[in-house]
Amino acid sequence: MKLKSLALAAAIVAAGTTTVLTTAPAFAQAKEQFFPALVYRTGAYAPNGVPFANGFVDYFKYLNTKGGINGVKITWEECETGYATDKGVECYERLKGKNATVFQPLSTGITFAITEKAPGDKVPIITAGYGRSESTDGMVFKWNFPLTGTYWDAADVLVQHIAKKEGGFDKLKGKKIALVYHDSPYGKEPIALLQERAKLDGFELSLLPVAHPGIEQKATWLQIRQNKPDYVFLWGWGVMNSTAVKEAVATGYPRDKMYGVWWAGAEPDVKDVGDGAKGYHALALQHGAEPNSKIVQEILKEVHDKGQGTGPREEVGQVLYMRGLMSAMLGVEGVKRAQERFGKGKVMTGEQARWGYENLALDQKKLDALGFTGVMRPISTSCADHRGAAWARIHTWNGSKWEFTSDWYEADQSIIKPMIKAAADKYAAEKKISRRTFEDCQSEPQKG
Repeated sequence: MKLKSLALAAAIVAAGTTTVLTTAPAFAQAKEQFFPALVYRTGAYAPNGVPFANGFVDYFKYLNTKGGINGVKITWEECETGYATDKGVECYERLKGKNATVFQPLSTGITFAITEKAPGDKVPIITAGYGRSESTDGMVFKWNFPLTGTYWDAADVLVQHIAKKEGGFDKLKGKKIALVYHDSPYGKEPIALLQERAKLDGFELSLLPVAHPGIEQKATWLQIRQNKPDYVFLWGWGVMNSTAVKEAVATGYPRDKMYGVWWAGAEPDVKDVGDGAKGYHALALQHGAEPNSKIVQEILKEVHDKGQGTGPREEVGQVLYMRGLMSAMLGVEGVKRAQERFGKGKVMTGEQARWGYENLALDQKKLDALGFTGVMRPISTSCADHRGAAWARIHTWNGSKWEFTSDWYEADQSIIKPMIKAAADKYAAEKKISRRTFEDCQSEPQKG
């Protein structure tokens, strides 16, 4: 499908969504918890941005049918970024003053741009599975939360997986790995980890950047055909992903030697290629496609069956829809955690919500109660650890759907932690900020 058609389709979905957003049920009280929704429903990245946004919004609608957050109504406002950093910053500036709870920019570029703004504005930033890898270090990045994992975790898990396939890390020596990446802060994030792993494990790493939006990759795949890498890692987004898979088909590169990051492993990336994409692998960020999960069945019953669904019913439970759902859940659970400390049933400030994200305690019992059984693993954060988990698994496209094809992997923190510390220290030195003290970690916002 041509980009113009994709953009038009996304615009139609967006237009339909606008009316849906105003139909949340009435609440007896006027208390409202506001969540900004930075989305991209138009442009080259819309095929991936739309299902994420739909899942994000549907979770809020679902919770409002259940009384919101302990009686506090959830409200939201979408702001279209088109995946452009400048537009994302504009959205941030426009929405931060509306008692914003937390920003989830869905863009590493936007994350970099607003990281310096958040401390002064006292608004936290959740980057679930993206953003700055070093922002795991909460002693430097007080307001950033790369919950569920970073790109360094992702790259490490991919290396672990191919090492297992080859029979051990020693078997990686002399192997060739090509990184085909979106030429942006997002695409560049895994490079440092892969370079470190290349030194440790002895494989040859080649870096192949692809310019925005990623529809021109002929030269890239000509290089791959000439160099014959043993594996290709794909760090793409939007149309870049399906283009890469199609180019692999055209050049005869085996799809079962291709591994995408978790933003290159959803239905829009492969469905147009169909059987040609069969065997293509990607990371699953905790979840994959989860059509049979309890939370999906609940949303179908309470939202879509009542004509309140944000997008098409058939996408509910697909990969990116689930990621939007999970991201919204994390945003809400931080508020619920904050309410435990600062007042159940009260509206939380951004500063109080930040405390909640820093003290997340999503154990299996809580995940089960939320309907996320089998969808994701427990997450527990602290002052020092703003990530909370570093697990992923592999799923593979079988020609018609995604199937999990590996056990869980945990990223090797003996490699990653020193990298996080060094990068965070460098950032602190550049910005002339001090590491947080024990007293700061123990301090709390004023109770509402």
